[in-house]
Amino acid sequence: MLCVDHLSRPGLEPTSFELDGGTCMALSGPSGAGKTLLLRALADLDPAEGEIRLEGKAREQMSGPEWRRRVGYLAAEPGWWSERLEDHFLDWPIVAAQLGRLKLTPAVAERPVSRLSTGERQRLALLRALERAPRVLLLDEPTGPLDEEATAAVEALLREKLENGLALIWVTHDRRQAARVATTQLRIEAGQLRPLTDDELARQTR
Repeated sequence: MLCVDHLSRPGLEPTSFELDGGTCMALSGPSGAGKTLLLRALADLDPAEGEIRLEGKAREQMSGPEWRRRVGYLAAEPGWWSERLEDHFLDWPIVAAQLGRLKLTPAVAERPVSRLSTGERQRLALLRALERAPRVLLLDEPTGPLDEEATAAVEALLREKLENGLALIWVTHDRRQAARVATTQLRIEAGQLRPLTDDELARQTR
């Protein structure tokens, strides 16, 4: 589905990999190693060298907005452009019906965005990204600010999306979460991407 060939940019060494539909790549690494740089390059948000193809179609063959609709990006701190929550969604009533899936209540729509908690905004931003039906979703620590119950709800929803063919690249510092959600696990250090060793994989569940 997603084919990456010698993708590079300042802070990211040339990297190549493939990601199939229905699979999740967990990406770990120290702060500043290049995880967010990689996600932003994949989402065509920053200039980068190399080739990225989605379902056989090169990034250059699509407009930026069309590419980012198909290759969605959920930042660690998602942006909001209106205090009115409904303004951020294509069809709020449909999205509102899914709030309970992520342990959110309808009352969130009654508050301005600035008065929502960090965890509420993060889960709502996930629903916003999924509403656009991407083929690939890039997640930068999507459960970082969430408690255990909300984290489980996010994982369950994304597991369902995986079963329906969505492909994920999921940045997480939680090795147990990586073991739960990932089909493959990679680590990035000093801008270089590599698979986890057998010893590192064995430590994931300890």
